[in-house]
Amino acid sequence: MSKETKIFTPEVVLFTDGSCSGNPGPGGWAFILRHLQSGKELIRNGGEINTTNNRMELTAVIVGLHALKRQTAVEIVSDSTYVLNGLSTWMKGWKANGWRRREKGKWTTVKNVELWQELDMLISRHEVHFTHVRGHAGHPENERCDKLANEACRTVKKKK
Repeated sequence: MSKETKIFTPEVVLFTDGSCSGNPGPGGWAFILRHLQSGKELIRNGGEINTTNNRMELTAVIVGLHALKRQTAVEIVSDSTYVLNGLSTWMKGWKANGWRRREKGKWTTVKNVELWQELDMLISRHEVHFTHVRGHAGHPENERCDKLANEACRTVKKKK
């Protein structure tokens, strides 16, 4: 007998991006949440005065997942290898080690641990798959998210 492979069919696609002007510095995040059957989209962006690019990448995914009102099949599309590697590979080890990782032979708390823990809680509610796209390579939704994240970053910068 052969094993059946379940084909993942997303109900929604969450496109995300983050940006930062300086690292740390003012930053922005953005997401497009698209319901595939209806084509309806929810688009949001925002920013923080003093942050990092990685925090903005994580925030985009977190805020996008918070927008879901019920359990669903979600494809997360991002240009952030930090976010996607964290979700698909690193998080399991971090959790097993009490949200710590080895750095120069010593245990250290995972950077952005509070965001990773929130993301862990959010993805546990859904069936989630991850897709990496190259940034600034012409992917339409990634380009839109990049533009929105940078707009949010500029808005925050003006308020500084």
